[in-house]
Amino acid sequence: MVFVLVHGGGFSGSCWDLLIPLLDGTVYAVDLPGRGDRPADLSTVTVQGSVDAVADVITDNHLTDVVLVGHSMAGLTLPGVAERVPSRLRRLVFVSCTVPAHGTSLAQTLADLSPTVGELSEHIGQADLVADGRGVLHSVVAGEMFCNDMDDQLTRFTLDRMVPEALGILGEPCDLTGLRHPVPRTYVRLTRDATVSLEAQDAMIANLGGAEVVDLDSGHMAMISHPGQLAALVNQG
Repeated sequence: MVFVLVHGGGFSGSCWDLLIPLLDGTVYAVDLPGRGDRPADLSTVTVQGSVDAVADVITDNHLTDVVLVGHSMAGLTLPGVAERVPSRLRRLVFVSCTVPAHGTSLAQTLADLSPTVGELSEHIGQADLVADGRGVLHSVVAGEMFCNDMDDQLTRFTLDRMVPEALGILGEPCDLTGLRHPVPRTYVRLTRDATVSLEAQDAMIANLGGAEVVDLDSGHMAMISHPGQLAALVNQG
């Protein structure tokens, strides 16, 4: 099998470093625009740009039978990839992904369903929530959101991989047109997620329509805190 991994908000492809060696196949960890090896002005980055980045990796490398795995905010991107290259996809795997209803924004959805992120979104950009002026979440806030199930070593591993985010995509209307294609889909629900609540995850699952749901006893960054368990799920293809 071939695995294409799409990171969530505030991270790059390096967040998958502990998971990649555990996957049974060829792995591509994509950097979305403005992150990692794909430089861009974050103020101009759109969901469509992220879709194009992922779809281009698949088409440029002539990939087929792809298990496309997304985490968190990658839920905005995966449906668009499914629209562009449905015949190349074996399965969509949404790991605690944010998938707003069609035509609604992520900012509004999280404000309604996930108080932690909803409150944070109202204050993004304030000095007490950013580190070194780069737009990276303060380590205390990030630790509470992402590292509630980690020891000190894994917490440091996680915080060291954080990068600025393209905040403009929070207000874009979500396009779920690609989910009309009959690509099998799985939602990995993280039962200890301090970022996207279980209530919010259940709402996202409903928006996917017909997804298989698998629970994992993990916080938000399961690829770091529980890579073996997540790999076992993803390797099922």
